[in-house]
Amino acid sequence: MQTADVRLLQVFDEIYKTRSVTRAADNLGLGQPAVSIALAKLREHFDDPLFVRIANGMEPTPMARELEHAVRQALDALDLVFGHRIDFDPASSERTFCISMTDISQLVLLPKLWAQLRKTSPGVHIDIVPLSAETPRMLETGEADLALGFMPQLEAGFYQQSLFRQRYVCVASTDHPRIHDELTLAQFETEEHAVVTSSGTGHLILDREIARQGITRHIALRVPNYLGIAFVVEQTDMLVTIPERLAQVLEGRGRFRVFPVPFELPDYAVKQHWHERYHHDPGNRWLRRVISDLLSAPAAGAA
Repeated sequence: MQTADVRLLQVFDEIYKTRSVTRAADNLGLGQPAVSIALAKLREHFDDPLFVRIANGMEPTPMARELEHAVRQALDALDLVFGHRIDFDPASSERTFCISMTDISQLVLLPKLWAQLRKTSPGVHIDIVPLSAETPRMLETGEADLALGFMPQLEAGFYQQSLFRQRYVCVASTDHPRIHDELTLAQFETEEHAVVTSSGTGHLILDREIARQGITRHIALRVPNYLGIAFVVEQTDMLVTIPERLAQVLEGRGRFRVFPVPFELPDYAVKQHWHERYHHDPGNRWLRRVISDLLSAPAAGAA
């Protein structure tokens, strides 16, 4: 197979994954005109448009859907035999990575990640999207490169790496009129609670254990993320149960007290996830390594 033919297959594969000529060009390190020319050659060869524009990207035609698996197999075979991958140099790359992460990760990990990238990879750009029910599809299509958080629902076709173990703690205002040096189970059951239902966190573990152990919790407020929860706790008498590494960030930045959860509660693994299509991608592998290194240090991040 000629080098030009391999490039055409790579262009097809990247457009299929990203649904975007622009992002395919970025991922391949090519100019957008070169990718457009390659797509034109593919269309001529197969006598089919292959990808048609829709409101939010490009949609593969039935012909492209039939070709996708064969193209992927051909590229995987070439990678295996020849190690034919595009080199990735983080110091000179201008690639844009998309990471799906929780709001906790945005508060705790993102500043450290950005500082690291500015030192070692000044041309690399990061797009952040919320972790949500759409995240698996985005990983599969290439709209997102990585996802950080607690995602036990992912099925076959995804890789994962445990980053650290996370546990929950309880947080109350320093000015709470009834909770001072310790938090008892009786107080936990008596006081009002604010709860966070953010995707990609272990709150379902917390809910399940509270129900299993028959513990009473008076929920006065539900919020969709952690971004404003600190202000709620600081200025009210409500309790909130949050991941410990977020509590470590909040301590010293407001009037809070942090207490152990007053009942047995399992910890859980925070992981980074990626689709098998990007398992051998040099850029993706580099980004995974950077994040793993950052989170290997104590209290380096949370999700």
